[in-house]
Amino acid sequence: MTSIKDAFKDKTLVITGGTGSFGSTVLKHFLTSDIAEIRIISRDEKKQDTMRHMLQARYPEYAAKVRFYVGDVRSLDSVRDVMYGANYVFHAAALKEVPSCEFFPMEAVKTNVIGTDNVITAAVENRVERVVFLSTDKAAYPINAMGMTKALGEKVVASRAQTAYERAGTVLACTRYGNVMCSRGSVIPLFIDQIKRGDPITITDPNMTRFLMNLDEAVELVAFAFEHAEPGDLFIQKADASTIGDLADGVMKVFGQTEKKIIGTRHGEKLYETLMTREERLRSADMGGYFRIAPDGRSLNYDKYYVEGSVLTESDEAYTSHNTRRLDVDGVVAKIMTTDYVKEELEGRPHAVEA
Repeated sequence: MTSIKDAFKDKTLVITGGTGSFGSTVLKHFLTSDIAEIRIISRDEKKQDTMRHMLQARYPEYAAKVRFYVGDVRSLDSVRDVMYGANYVFHAAALKEVPSCEFFPMEAVKTNVIGTDNVITAAVENRVERVVFLSTDKAAYPINAMGMTKALGEKVVASRAQTAYERAGTVLACTRYGNVMCSRGSVIPLFIDQIKRGDPITITDPNMTRFLMNLDEAVELVAFAFEHAEPGDLFIQKADASTIGDLADGVMKVFGQTEKKIIGTRHGEKLYETLMTREERLRSADMGGYFRIAPDGRSLNYDKYYVEGSVLTESDEAYTSHNTRRLDVDGVVAKIMTTDYVKEELEGRPHAVEA
């Protein structure tokens, strides 16, 4: 992370949806570096006020580096305001809870698709140097509205990447990752609350598998993409996984035993997560801890789709939470103990910013 911090010296970074879990972790990594300014844009003025007071209390000598903008990526005008004079953007604003998007799919379209397009437009207009978009495993073979809108958001980035670079020198790239432990709407905080209340842990399906990443790893993925991206690239971090049953057992091993209650899958849930499709593997490069997926290089010459075609259409298998390295219960315990949320819960400390 040291080399990436050097690239941010005297630069201005915009974080959309910056009061969430990801934005809070970016601040932890970058606030005390030589970065000139960090701009947070989000809709929730209460979270902004909470974050502002936290920064003033914990980092009084650095808090002035952070500027807050009340706005919404759905509004091109508000995104334009925050982009003026900016060098880099991390686009984290999204509707990401699966049931919410299932019940209100057009709201997901407005934020995850139109909002992404607005961020690109404002970035290109202001000649921002690099923009990294945060996506999700649910965009691979999407079966729910959240995944479908995030997949379409990825398509928007890919479709505009080349012209953005040609017109303004703006590099657009995506990252895609699985479950980020203890982020808003994730299951570990729910399990902890249920244990503390003495209620049963509610499990959708104990055999369901999920990738497990902590927030620091999510920021490292975005930093890797920032450093290595060419226009339109998609980056995926290799990650461990566990079953939901083992995850529940791991949380109980740390916080105490309670009963388990199987409640069945929620609207639009998958049995396992896919981070990279079979088709994408054909365009992927193994970069050690990461995969880099090059954009489809075909132009708007439709003959290349319908006449020339391609002999190779898919790889042997996708990269999923079923075929990556599987953690046992002890491995889950070690993994969840890397999160600030779990450490703060064990110490009885309040969380810095609501996720």
